[in-house]
Amino acid sequence: MLVRYVKPIALLSTGLLAGAFMYGALNVAPTFRAVPLDVRLTFHTELMRMNGVVMQTLMGLAFLSAVALAALTRGRERLIAAGAALLALTSFIVTRFGNVPINGRIKIWAVEGAPADYAEILARWDAFNYVRTATGIIAFGLVVWIALRPQRSTKDSGIPA
Repeated sequence: MLVRYVKPIALLSTGLLAGAFMYGALNVAPTFRAVPLDVRLTFHTELMRMNGVVMQTLMGLAFLSAVALAALTRGRERLIAAGAALLALTSFIVTRFGNVPINGRIKIWAVEGAPADYAEILARWDAFNYVRTATGIIAFGLVVWIALRPQRSTKDSGIPA
């Protein structure tokens, strides 16, 4: 049964995504606020260059594996997996249209200096970061729920083995 292979992939990819976002929200973001602005801008620029490929890959894997899990399951599990997929997609959309444009501005600020309203813009970046962190964690929680849910036997379900 293909779901046996997809479920661990969905669990791993959503777990890695949630963990990466949680680490960033609990450790990196507060550190950004604690250091001088020029240090933050330089480090933020370099970190985002590295994160670009890694995080987009994780978001893509989380979304695709949750979609596959939804396609391979039935009933409540299908709805839960579809919810996880939508949450992973939301993480991507928030990142792409919220954080990434601000990252582009930060890259310029690291060279030219920050504008007068930089604190408001960085606060918006933080807000987007918390949204995508929450959606990533909830998506992982939903996949965990599916993974831990007792399975009905194929004899009882009427689904051929």
